[in-house]
Amino acid sequence: MAESCGRKLVVEVCNAKNLMPKDGQGTASAYAIVDFDGQRRRTKTKFRDLNPEWDEKLEFMVHDKETMESEMLEINLYNDKKTGKRSNFLGKVKMGGTTFAKSSSEAIVYYPLEKRSVFSQIRGELGLKVYYIDENPDPAAAEEEKKPPAEEEKTKTEEKVEALPEKEEEKKKDEEEEKPKEEAAAAKEQEEVPKPEEAPPAEVVHSEKQQQTNNKENLKSESGDVVVVGGLNEVELLRSLGSGRSRSSSSADDLVDRMPFLYVRVVKVKVKSEESVVPSSSSFYAKLVIGTHSIKTNKSQSDKDWDQVFAFDKEGLNSTSLELSVYRADEISDSDSDSESCCCLGTVSFDLQEVPKRVPPDSPLAPQWYTLDSESESPSSSSSSSGSGGNDVMLAVWFGTQTDEAFQEAWQSDSGGLIPETRAKVYLSPKLWYLRLTVIQTQDLQLQLLSEPINNNNNKVRSPDNYYVVKAQLGAQVFKTCRSRTSGSSANNPTWNEDLVFVAAEPFEPFLVVTVEDVSNGQQSSSVGHAKIHVASIERRIDDHTDPKSRWFNLVGGGGGGSSYTGRIHVRVCLEGGYHVLDEAAHVTSDVRASSKQLAKPPIGLLELGIRGATNLLPVKTKDNGTRGTIDAYVLAKYGPKWVRTRTILDRFSPRWNEQYTWDVYDPCTVLTLGVFDNGRYISKSEKDVRIGKIRVRLSTLDSNRIYINSYPLTVLLPNGANKMGEIEIAVRFTCPSWLSLIQAYTCPMLPRMHYVRPMGPAQQDILRHTAMKIVTTRLARSEPALGQEVVQFMLDSDTHVWSMRRSKANWFRVVGCLTRAATLARWLDGIRTWVHPPTTMLIHVVLIAIAVCPNLVLPTVFMYAFLIILLRFRYRQRVPLNIDTRLSYVEAVSLDELDEEFDGFPTTRSSEQVRIRYDRLRALAGRAQILLGDVAAQGERLEALFSWKDPRATGIFVVFCLFASLMFYAVPFKAFVLVSGFYYLRHPRFRHDMPSIPVNVFKRLPSLSDQIM
Repeated sequence: MAESCGRKLVVEVCNAKNLMPKDGQGTASAYAIVDFDGQRRRTKTKFRDLNPEWDEKLEFMVHDKETMESEMLEINLYNDKKTGKRSNFLGKVKMGGTTFAKSSSEAIVYYPLEKRSVFSQIRGELGLKVYYIDENPDPAAAEEEKKPPAEEEKTKTEEKVEALPEKEEEKKKDEEEEKPKEEAAAAKEQEEVPKPEEAPPAEVVHSEKQQQTNNKENLKSESGDVVVVGGLNEVELLRSLGSGRSRSSSSADDLVDRMPFLYVRVVKVKVKSEESVVPSSSSFYAKLVIGTHSIKTNKSQSDKDWDQVFAFDKEGLNSTSLELSVYRADEISDSDSDSESCCCLGTVSFDLQEVPKRVPPDSPLAPQWYTLDSESESPSSSSSSSGSGGNDVMLAVWFGTQTDEAFQEAWQSDSGGLIPETRAKVYLSPKLWYLRLTVIQTQDLQLQLLSEPINNNNNKVRSPDNYYVVKAQLGAQVFKTCRSRTSGSSANNPTWNEDLVFVAAEPFEPFLVVTVEDVSNGQQSSSVGHAKIHVASIERRIDDHTDPKSRWFNLVGGGGGGSSYTGRIHVRVCLEGGYHVLDEAAHVTSDVRASSKQLAKPPIGLLELGIRGATNLLPVKTKDNGTRGTIDAYVLAKYGPKWVRTRTILDRFSPRWNEQYTWDVYDPCTVLTLGVFDNGRYISKSEKDVRIGKIRVRLSTLDSNRIYINSYPLTVLLPNGANKMGEIEIAVRFTCPSWLSLIQAYTCPMLPRMHYVRPMGPAQQDILRHTAMKIVTTRLARSEPALGQEVVQFMLDSDTHVWSMRRSKANWFRVVGCLTRAATLARWLDGIRTWVHPPTTMLIHVVLIAIAVCPNLVLPTVFMYAFLIILLRFRYRQRVPLNIDTRLSYVEAVSLDELDEEFDGFPTTRSSEQVRIRYDRLRALAGRAQILLGDVAAQGERLEALFSWKDPRATGIFVVFCLFASLMFYAVPFKAFVLVSGFYYLRHPRFRHDMPSIPVNVFKRLPSLSDQIM
C-alpha cells in the first residue's frame, strides 16, 4: 500500500459558462464528476441553468509526491436526467499534474470543454481552481491506511459507485455481485494494494526518471528510443542516423563519444599502532604522481579521512604507472618562525595496464585497503621516519568515462582541478511576470502642504491649473503616467485611467512604490505623497475573464519627507500570468509559454544536444609571460529558461567536451542557441570572457527522431572585421513521440491568448523586452560561478535595436531577394508576350483557351502544379541544419568605419569629425529612402485622385470608360472577354508599338500631392 505523503489535491469547481442545452427545453441540469488517481468525486446538480455556479471544493489524497506530475485530472460534465435515461455528456477537461499550483498561488482558470468524440456537440467553458496542500498526515488517515486491502478496496469501490450516474451505478452493482470472491482472493494474494485500478499499468524498464513529462503521454526513454503512451506497451521508434553509425537503445549519452578517464578515489589512511598517537597539530595528506602529473589531497587532521576523487584524462597521461604516497605533516614551532616537517608513511604503486574498467550502469567500484610500502625498511633508519611498514590506505582505481557518477564532483585534470569557474553548470533564468498597474485617480490631495509663496521679484504666481503625474518604481524600473490637468473644484482629485506595465522577476522585489508628483511648475516637480504596495500580496490573473479588484492606498510623506497623510490613490494592480515575457530577440525565441504554471501545456518532444568538441581554435590571450598564445574554451547553450555550460578545457586549441544535455520542447518553431567563449574569470573575476562565436539551430528544420552530427564554423565580428575562430562539432536530435501533437502545434498561436485579446503596442513590447534582458543578465551575474554580463548579452542578442549600417544593408538585400522572384516571373511573362520562344507562347495560348472554356479547372490545376513542383524539390532540400550565414549577414563587404560605428556605444564616444562624416553618410542614405517613399506615396495619391475629381478631365474620361465597360460586360460573356484580352496581351511584336499604352499615359498624368510639399 502506498503510504500517505501528507499532500492533498484540492479541486474547486467554480462555475461553467455557455453550456450546450441537452434537456430538450433549451437548458441543462449540469453536474461534474472529477477523477484523480483512482478517486472520484461528484458535485451537486444545478437544475435548468446554462451558466451554473457550484463553488464546491473537492479534495483528493496524493499517494506519491514524485509521481503526482505524471497523473491526470479529468473533469466530466453531464446533464442530469431524473427520468431514468442515460445522462447526456456536456464536455470534459483534462489536466496534467504539472499544472497544479501551490495553495498560495491558485487562481481561477477557464478551460474550454473538450469533445468526447468527433460527433459530440460541445461548447462552453469550465472555471476551476486546482492546487495542492502539503500537510502532515493525521492519525485517522494513517489508521485508514492500515486497514486490510480488501476492506480498503471495498470502501473505495463504494465511493466510486455513489458518484456514478444511475445506469452506471446499476452496472457496477451487478459486476460487484458477480465477482466478490475474485476480489477477496486478490486481496489475500496482494498484501499491499494502493488503490483499485481499471487496468494495470504497463511495465517500463528505464534507468532514471530523467524524462518524466506532464501527462500520460510521456517520454520515458533517456535516449529517445522508447516512447510510452498512457498504459500502452513500449514502442521502439526507428532512428535514421545522419552519421550512418549504429547506437544502442540503452545508451544514455549516445550523441557524444566516450572519453576515457583514470579515476582515483582516495578515502582514508590507517596508521600502525605505534604511530597512531600523533600530535594534535599533525595532519595527513596523499600525493598522486603519474609521470609529470602531481596532485595532493586536502590535509586531514587526526581522523585521516579524505574521500576525494581525481579524474585524469587518459590522452594526457605520459606514464604507465601510478604512485600514491601518504605524508604526515608536523608543525615545528621555533622561536623565530613556524615550519612543517613532512614524513612519508609509505607508497603504493599501480600498473595502469592492470587497472580495471568500469562503464555505467555498473555499480561503483568498492575501495580496498592497500599496504603502503616503506621507503626505508633497514634497521639503521631513524626513528622519526616511517621505516617500518604496516600503514594502510583505502582507495579505488579504475578506468571510466565522462558518464561516470563521480566525474562531476571529481578533480579533473583537463579543466584545472576543482576551480569553480571551470566546472560544468546548469543555470535557470528567473521566472518573469508582467506587473500591470492601472492608475485610476487620487482624492483629497493636501495641496496646502505644497503651496508656494508668491515671488514678487519675478512676478510669478502659481498657475490656476494644476498638473499631476504618478510615478511608479519597481526596483530599477521607473515609469510615469501622462500629466493630468485639474482646476477649480476638481483640483484635488485628478484622474488618469492609465496602465503602467513592469517586468517582475521571482523572487519579487519587496515593494512597488507609487508616488504622486506635482509638475505645475514646469521642469521642477514636487512629491505630494507616496504609497508602498507589497508585491507578494498582489493578485495574480491568468486571463481576461475577470478584472482584478481596485484598491485604495493612503499617500504619506510629501515634499518634507514626513509621514503625514497627504491623500489617497485609487489603483488596480495585478500580476499578469497569461502573458509570456519576452527576454530575447523575437526572431530567435526559444520559449513561448505563459508565466502562470496553470496554463502550462505538456511537452511535445525532447531536444537532445551533444557538445562533442571544437577544432582549430585561435588563441585569444597569451601565457608564460607572453611567449605563446592559448585559449581556455567552454560552450554555453540556451533553450528556454535553461542554460547549460560545459566545463572549461584549459590550454587546448582542439578541446573535446563530449557532454550531452536535454530539454523539453513545447513548440517546434523555436531556436537553440550555442556560444563558445574563452574563460577569463577563473584567472581573475575582474576579467571578462571573450566571445569566440555563436551558432543557432531552428528546431523546425530538423527531422524528427534523427541524429544530426555536423561541424559549424565559428565566426565572430570584431571592429577589424569578421574572423573565423575555428569550428565546433555538435550532435542534435529532436525526438517527437506523436506526429499528431507536432502538427497540432503548427495550428496553435505562437504566443499565449492574452497577447491577442489584450495586445501591447510594439514600442511597449520593445521596452519591456530590453527590461527583461537586463533583469536576466543581472540575476545570472549573481550566480556562483557567475555568467558574465557580456556573455548573457551576446547570447540574447541584446544589441539588435542599435543602428548598424551592416544590418541595414543585409535587410535591404533580403527584401531585394524576395522581390527577385517576382521580377523573374515578370521577365518570364514579358518573354512570352514578346514571342522570345514561340513554342512556349503557343503553349500559353492553348492554356488560355482551356481556362476560358473550363474555368472551373483553374484552381485545381494551380494547386496540382504547386504540389508537383514542391514534391520534386524535396530531393534537393537542405539536409544539414542551417547556421549563421556570413554572406547573408553582409560581414565580408563592409568597411571598417561602418564596423566601428556598429561597435560604438550609445551615446557615441567618437570624435566630432568622425561623427560628422557618419552623419553625412546617413543623410545621403536617408535621402534615397525619402525619394523612394515619395514615389510610392505618389502612386496611391494618383489612384485616389482618379475617384475624387481632382483632375476633372481625367476623371471624366474614366467615368465614360466605366459606362461603356458596364454595357459591354452586359452583352459580352466573361469567357469571351478573358479570351480576347489574353490574345491581345500575347499578340505578336509585329502588331505592337514601342510607346506606352493609353491607360499608362492617363494614370501618369493624374495629379499627386508632391507639388504641395514645401
